[in-house]
Order: sequence, then structure tokens, then C-alpha cells
Amino acid sequence: MYKEPIFLKPVFKDRIWGGTKLRQEFGYDIPTETTGECWGISAHSHGPSVVENGPLKGKTLDQVWDEHRELFADQDGEDFPLLVKILDAKTDLSVQVHPDDSYAREVEGEAFGKTECWYVIDCEPDAELVYGHHASSKLQFEQMVAENRWDELLRKVAIKPGDFVYVPNGTIHAIGAGTMILETQQSSDVTYRVYDYDRRDDEGNTRELHIEKSIEVAMIPHEDANFEPVLSGNDDLRIKKLVKESYFTVYHWNLSGAVAEVKNPSYLLVSVLDGEGELKVDEGAGTSSSFKKGDHFIVPSTVKSFGMKGDARFIVSHPTL
Repeated sequence: MYKEPIFLKPVFKDRIWGGTKLRQEFGYDIPTETTGECWGISAHSHGPSVVENGPLKGKTLDQVWDEHRELFADQDGEDFPLLVKILDAKTDLSVQVHPDDSYAREVEGEAFGKTECWYVIDCEPDAELVYGHHASSKLQFEQMVAENRWDELLRKVAIKPGDFVYVPNGTIHAIGAGTMILETQQSSDVTYRVYDYDRRDDEGNTRELHIEKSIEVAMIPHEDANFEPVLSGNDDLRIKKLVKESYFTVYHWNLSGAVAEVKNPSYLLVSVLDGEGELKVDEGAGTSSSFKKGDHFIVPSTVKSFGMKGDARFIVSHPTL
């Protein structure tokens, strides 16, 4: 069963802040001119990916998770744990915060809260994002929100292509205009908006804010969460471990040649950011699968190791088991 990668068809989401760069950059057939999100690897009920190859072709990823747990190292849990997206922010995203697992279950009836991380694919010169805040207490935070003192409250951080940002639950955050990121996160769609720049949709309506819930789950005072990258591999496959925490481990892979054997620690979620190449599984009869920029696939746990050749960059992740 599946001695090859499981390729997935992305799901696209229209967003008020979205644009057309997902088409321009990756060649995706996006549905609207304000497409903000590509859910590349998703088993979430709000947009599950569909398998594009092999005997499970046509099944959604949540179905595969339920029916073929052997492909996922027989991992426990009712729900597939991770969600991988590409976001195109033509304009600023709302300032938001996500709850932890227990709050999401108790208040929203959701399986997971949301801890996430971002790899900056591209951004405008002098781009910034919101990461944290300057309030020293819950009372001060509430006062600054009530008085619309957003410039004083929100902490801005400069970014550039290739940067990596870890965003644990409780972190006040927002992606800025002109930024494209790949996001690896818990499989959750629970978001609390703190501030939305008072913008209005085509009907003149503002979007709902969730001030009380935001204050309940926000990290106050803010504390940075930083991880030092760990480098490994060789000239043909340079691997940078970006973060290892309780929910996921995330890497940047740079392939520029041929590598005979890559060990599979459990199952791998792979998104091709640039380039193209081939992945070869030598077990049994052996299979070769080509990949290109914009592809998203899973290397199942039934593939213990594989070879690769080509010239490509990837974000690769797996649950931290």
C-alpha cells in the first residue's frame, strides 16, 4: 500500500485580504481575484485535500486518515493533527490570536487549538508583521484596546524572504500586506480577531471581532519564542531544522543534486516551494514520482526511506511523536 508519495489537490479560500499571487507564483488555478489561502495538506472539515494518485485517488485526506492509519505510523487521535497552507496577503490580515487545545475544546468544541509557524516565501522590501504586544498586564492590554491605542499596543517586527517565525497559541499576531508565507499549524480553524483596521466589505460591513475571547487567551505579557536552526545533510541535500516543539517539527530542505537515501522518521508532509525533481522509492518493485513547484504530498510511513534528485526547495514537517 502506497510505496510512493501521496499527492494532494489543494483547496483555495477567498479572503478579504487575498490577491492573485498564488496564480502568479505557483500557477494554481485560483477561483477568485482575492484568493488568500491555499490549503495544501488538509484533513480539516472546512477544506480537506483530495488524493490525486494511486489506489486511494479521489478520497479526502480525512477519509484516508480514518481508514488507513498504517500510512501515518498508526498514530493515535481522532483527527489528523496538522494543516499546511500558503497565504498570499495582498493587504494586512486582521490582528488575531488563537486558543490552546483545552480552550478550543471547552469553548468552541474543536479538536485542537492553534499553534503555528511561518516560513516567509516572499515579501515587500521593509515588510513587517505584528508579533506580540507591549502591554505589561491584562488591565493595560484591555485599556489600550478600549482606547484604540493600536500603534502603542502592537509590536512590529521586520521580515525578509527566508525568515522563519514560530507563533505559539496565545501570541498576538498578523501578517502584513505584500507577504507570502507557508504556514504549518495544528489542524484548527479557530481564530479570534482583535483588530481589523476598521475595514469594510463590499456591503459596507465590518468583520466580527472577538475582543473578550482574545483577551482571555492572549499571552500577557508577551514573550518571544525563539529556536536556533540546526543544520545537517550535505551539498546535495542541505537540511535546516527550523523548529521542534510539542506539536510539529519543521524543516527547510534545499536539494541540488542527487541523494541516495533519506530516512523517513514517521510520515512527512512536503510542500515544494521552488524547482523540480524526482523522488524514488526502491522498496519492492520501486517507483519514481516527479514533483514540481507548488506540489504538496505526503511520504507515508510505509515508505521507510527514499532517494531524491533535482534542484528544488521544500518545507517539510511531521508531527512530533
